[in-house]
Amino acid sequence: MRAILAGLACAVLCLAGLTGSASAAARSSEKFAKTLAPAERKVFEDYLSAKATHEFKSDAYWREVSDKKALRRGKRGRSETVIAADYVTTFPPKYAGPELPAALAKRWDAYQAEDEKDKTKEPPKPKPGITEFLSYAKAEYDFEPERVPEREFKLRYAREALSLGLTGDQVVRVYALETSGLGTADMVSGIHPIKKTGTPISTAIGYAQLLVANTTDELAKHGAKFLARLKAMSADRSLGPDRRRALADKHEKLAAMIKAARSVPHRWDQHVAFARTRRGMGIHAINLDGDIGPWLQVIKLYGLKEMADNAGMKALTGAEIELMNLAGPGTGLEMMRPAAKNAATTNFFARDAYFRNTIVREKSSAELLVALDKRMDDNLTNTGAIEFAEVFREANADVASGR
Repeated sequence: MRAILAGLACAVLCLAGLTGSASAAARSSEKFAKTLAPAERKVFEDYLSAKATHEFKSDAYWREVSDKKALRRGKRGRSETVIAADYVTTFPPKYAGPELPAALAKRWDAYQAEDEKDKTKEPPKPKPGITEFLSYAKAEYDFEPERVPEREFKLRYAREALSLGLTGDQVVRVYALETSGLGTADMVSGIHPIKKTGTPISTAIGYAQLLVANTTDELAKHGAKFLARLKAMSADRSLGPDRRRALADKHEKLAAMIKAARSVPHRWDQHVAFARTRRGMGIHAINLDGDIGPWLQVIKLYGLKEMADNAGMKALTGAEIELMNLAGPGTGLEMMRPAAKNAATTNFFARDAYFRNTIVREKSSAELLVALDKRMDDNLTNTGAIEFAEVFREANADVASGR
């Protein structure tokens, strides 16, 4: 019996890693094993042992991924050429061992759930959503976004995109991927845009699904341009006095937001930390504003296009822009290089992100681009994408006629 329990403890320690939580997991498996008949104990031990072996192989695989990444970083630092052999081309090992019989698996799951109840653990805090963004914007900046009808928001978005050299095909395809072709200006990731059901799974919002940290980062970079435009609009005598006063007030409150966004060092990790604060989340509400929201979201997409242009990759497709959006701008560009096209996507995503994003699993860089294109094609037939494409045609006609 002791030998079996020692084997179980070793297996669980290997499975979870040599940490305090691993020790607790080993103790939990030992306690559970004592409740089993000898035959069931053997099945349980074999299962844990197989899982531990699989985890050992997985860890070795991800160490190779990490080592190759460090190798590429070193070569770039020395201005050496990165080649295909500098990437891992295989995918993570799949578990091929025994599974617990259904009844035993159910008992083990129930035992672990009960064991967790005994631990003093704070429940996870729900992700913030529209209610929080609006509340914090009002409390921290006395700001309420000016909402416009959905089609009008799309039209302003399209005009802004065209003025910066983005095409309707690029923008609508990104929209189709990010929002399933159904998204609204106030769509938060995890909330169905039409039914309004679900709970937020991140702070991503709008047609381009910007996170809070994206919003504050872009505002820190481009806020002065937004202020200049609001000031010019508020001075436009063709507008009614109420509209001009509202624009002047919006200018004042956006200036306070820009000051807050620039109060932290302009580094991504600092914006991520700021995004967890009420002041950061309050700024996120500008994505809903009919004047600022389209400018902000389009300038984020334009930044990807501009970075690709500077790297010699012009005329990106919607899928290529989305790849930069999904993997990160620099990583997305790297994935499009010839040396990386057959590399496994594990080279470019953290371990947990790789398994969390179903579309990236078991694909090469080239295969991921094909998958993104396919999903875009599928979603272009949804109502929001159809309307957005129509809006772009209208905006293009306005440009052609000089309106």
